[in-house]
Amino acid sequence: MPDNGYDRAAVENVLAKVRAEGRSSLTAPEGKRVCDAYGIATPAEALAKSSEGAVAFAEEIGYPVVLKIVSPDILHKTEAGGVLVGLKSASEVAEGYRTIIHNARNYKADADVTGVQVQQQLPTGKEVHEVIVGATTDETFGKIVAFGLGGILVEVLKDVTFRLAPTSASEALSMVNGIAAAEILKGVRGAQGVDAGKLADLIHRVSDLVTDFPQLAEVDLNPVLATPQGATAVDVRILVDENAAKEPHRFTQDEILASMNRIMKPSAVAVIGASNEEGKIGNSVMKNLVNGGYQGEIYPINPKADEILDRKAFASIVDVPGDIDVAVFAIPAKFVPAALEEVGKKGVGGAIMIPSGFGETGNIELQNEIVAIARKHGVRILGPNIYGYYYTPENLSATFCTPYDVKGGVALTSQSGGIGMAILGFSRSAGMGVSSIVGVGNKADIDEDDLLTFFESDPNTQLVAMHLEDLKDGRSFAETAKRVSEKKPVVVLKAGRTDQGAKAASSHTGALAGNDRVYDDILKQSGVIRAPGLNDLLEYARGIPLLATPKGENVVIITGAGGSGVLLSDACVDNGLSLMSIPDDLDAAFRKFIPPFGAAGNPVDITGGEPPSTYRNTIALGLADERIHSLILGYWHTIVTPPMVFAKLVVDVVEEYRANGIHKPVVASLAGDVQVEEASEYLYRNGVVAYPYTTEKPVAVLGAKYRWARAAGLL
Repeated sequence: MPDNGYDRAAVENVLAKVRAEGRSSLTAPEGKRVCDAYGIATPAEALAKSSEGAVAFAEEIGYPVVLKIVSPDILHKTEAGGVLVGLKSASEVAEGYRTIIHNARNYKADADVTGVQVQQQLPTGKEVHEVIVGATTDETFGKIVAFGLGGILVEVLKDVTFRLAPTSASEALSMVNGIAAAEILKGVRGAQGVDAGKLADLIHRVSDLVTDFPQLAEVDLNPVLATPQGATAVDVRILVDENAAKEPHRFTQDEILASMNRIMKPSAVAVIGASNEEGKIGNSVMKNLVNGGYQGEIYPINPKADEILDRKAFASIVDVPGDIDVAVFAIPAKFVPAALEEVGKKGVGGAIMIPSGFGETGNIELQNEIVAIARKHGVRILGPNIYGYYYTPENLSATFCTPYDVKGGVALTSQSGGIGMAILGFSRSAGMGVSSIVGVGNKADIDEDDLLTFFESDPNTQLVAMHLEDLKDGRSFAETAKRVSEKKPVVVLKAGRTDQGAKAASSHTGALAGNDRVYDDILKQSGVIRAPGLNDLLEYARGIPLLATPKGENVVIITGAGGSGVLLSDACVDNGLSLMSIPDDLDAAFRKFIPPFGAAGNPVDITGGEPPSTYRNTIALGLADERIHSLILGYWHTIVTPPMVFAKLVVDVVEEYRANGIHKPVVASLAGDVQVEEASEYLYRNGVVAYPYTTEKPVAVLGAKYRWARAAGLL
């Protein structure tokens, strides 16, 4: 037996029998053998094939017992009337056996009935909790493990959390503590709590099982009876599918970087379908490349033109004398395969597929054809069905949309063209400098993890913000995002958050995995900051880089309006921020600057009629005290301290402390007349994230910064 105590050979023997018989599920006795092999506790049990045998086993196990139908054709035993509990005598067991067999025949006349499982009935009570532990093969993320409240209401309550498998011991424990009902498991009304360590160990064992045997499509332990002494799997369902072990094609990190560097930093670009005709996509792409200041070679490809925008045109890309890194396609979809063959022969690194008419219209065959051509020649495809892409350090606007040249450290990607243009418009309006804006469209080839790999090593990018509707290879994305998030914040807007209903699944775990919680938990596991909406994505992208990384969890609110203080406090709770409990000496220090009718708790309420000096002194104290790690300012518009006076004094005092090496995140909410808009813009331009008319937004940006700092291990 291996050092870790797992009997893999026993599992292999079970699976060999299942495979030989052409079955897709394990019987209950087989499930128990698998559990035994991986140290997963189950009740004492035996398989009876007659009422007399059931009685004999019950006498041996000891009453009370549970009877369950054993059939590879009946997975949901309760629905089939195939479960009887609390049987306390030989006569009850004999009659129960006959009843279960009868119910099974009524439920599915042609079901292959192996027999009836006679199982020890474990005691219940206020210290026994039903939970579910499972694993499934998610179409996006591959093998994932699940934990939550179990029993017959599991799919109604949906109090479940998910992680990628393999799952570490600490991640498994975080799952136990991560459900809404975690406090119940810790013990309520005098009851002793469950052994969380034993539950985490069980999750870890299930994770190891499906990692070692990826052909196990689903493992469903429900219910698991969790007690102060341990955790026992009462019911076991295991499904087998050889396809569940298949993994998508993946490029190595070095291969990705080699291709992405050619695409993002090309020395030469060809435009296939370049045109002199206004209104044509090929004309717009050429104009953006030429007028945008791109310094590399630009080659128009058009067999019907001699010259385009004062540049020699070529009938085919193979006619171009020099090397080419990128080919931008601006031709109808039906002409793409032949042109892509020539691109491949030329040794081009990247094909930017602007045309539509592929997978998004149902033409999967054409899309698969161009991917096959690209693979054959070592070309990476961006798209199809995209607006193109921008990389400002190279003055590269390879797009038919409006140019963008405000350089900065934010890289943005979108699956939708419309969202991409919203990103561009917001960036321009807010003056947000970007390193890149990329459309990914159908993601026939290049997807978000390819882009993340490039942005990870790109010195011009400090934050990556991504809009996505799905993930082609969620596991690869999660692994890449986890690595990148340790260095740079990654913000994701996942469209389609709403539950579309449980998918058709043959286990509780499979059905539960159909909801958005899977994305939520695994993105969080990867250190990704998830944005609830488009504006949040953009505001996080704009604000997070401006904020200093906090050195601790203590947040203090300083406000001139009590009402704002209450709302700001609520926003802190909503965003996972910890309001500092103000010690007596700090309370006394604040009170030196605020009027007697003010409040020096947290929020620190300086009241509305105070002069600029009160704001300045209290903010300076918040920056100076090492126990305070972040400041939230609530401003109330008064003539005593007008908006721009407030804004300038905040910038002055923050910059004063920055000059002395004190960097703390500071955000502000400004309530007042229209002048607070100008004051907020001034604050933002000077590194203080500020918004008029809202208490939620500044705190949300601060909360996003904290989520990243925690995930990156900086707190």
